[in-house]
Amino acid sequence: MSKVFILNGHQPYPFSPGRLNATLVERAQALLGGAGHELRVSKTADVAGAPALDVDAEIDKHRWADLILLQFPVNWMGAPWSFKRYMDVVYSAGMDGRLCAGDGRSREQPKANYGRGGSLTGTRYMLSVTFNAPREAFDDEAEFFGGRSMDDLLWPMHLNLDFFGATPLPTFACFDVMKNPEIESDLARFDQHLRTHVGDHLPA
Repeated sequence: MSKVFILNGHQPYPFSPGRLNATLVERAQALLGGAGHELRVSKTADVAGAPALDVDAEIDKHRWADLILLQFPVNWMGAPWSFKRYMDVVYSAGMDGRLCAGDGRSREQPKANYGRGGSLTGTRYMLSVTFNAPREAFDDEAEFFGGRSMDDLLWPMHLNLDFFGATPLPTFACFDVMKNPEIESDLARFDQHLRTHVGDHLPA
């Protein structure tokens, strides 16, 4: 069985306390833990805001994992601020070779191999995100994103994990969660997404 690190990147606000992202994390814990996978979980709003963030412990969770599940809402086209702070602190510290060997280049060849010093080769990752935007806003040139896909919008996050050498699994998303939520359907799709892409041994 795999070792799975689940990172909850939600930042609570009065209008968005984080119930859906917490439910998806709990759902993943129940399914994956029930199937015998080892689990470790962090919540960036807790650890990133702590007076003394245990950077080494967070790096160790990334290195320990066979699969990293990043669960977060898309806020202003990117990660919430506490998740961004977590990345700034933890990921920057991990450039000492634990997550990547600098930026992959050498002084002898400074123009080659940028982004190819990752230490997490063999590690898989999955983005699981929640959007206020409806599904129809993507992949349609007439809509706001101009024909771009959700993974186009999430490309910087994919690049961060690629920088560490990790391999992507298909992204999961809940859409239109503020004005037109379909929570039961989303949860059922999430369960099936995990069964399809993480393993066949998850309980039905």
